[in-house]
Amino acid sequence: MMSAGAPSGRTRAGSAARWLDVRHRGTGTWAYVANRVTGLGLVAYLYVHLAVLSLLARGAGSYDRFVDVMRSPLFLALDLVLIAGWLVHALNGLRLTIVGLGFGVRAQRAMLLAVGIGTVVAVVVAGALLFGG
Repeated sequence: MMSAGAPSGRTRAGSAARWLDVRHRGTGTWAYVANRVTGLGLVAYLYVHLAVLSLLARGAGSYDRFVDVMRSPLFLALDLVLIAGWLVHALNGLRLTIVGLGFGVRAQRAMLLAVGIGTVVAVVVAGALLFGG
């Protein structure tokens, strides 16, 4: 016997569909999603970084060959993605801390815009340094 308060399968499916519906989402929701996605990306990068460092145990030749691969334009572009993810996560985290402490709650949309602009400017500078030098 089903209890009176248990949701039906259709209600659960409707609830999941609402959760995945991206319409009518506010600035805070998108900032939340950006922070979670960049956080997961940074954790994944940490494991890749540790795997690369393990190449040092195989000798200098192995590490030097890997460094040569990492200097390719594809991996330099992935470095830019990493820099962008790190900046979004760090700057958005500062924004969330400021808002969480009760400062600038009304300006959180402007602060999120500043996070985006700061990230784009820093990535352009980093790209010029990586590919230009």
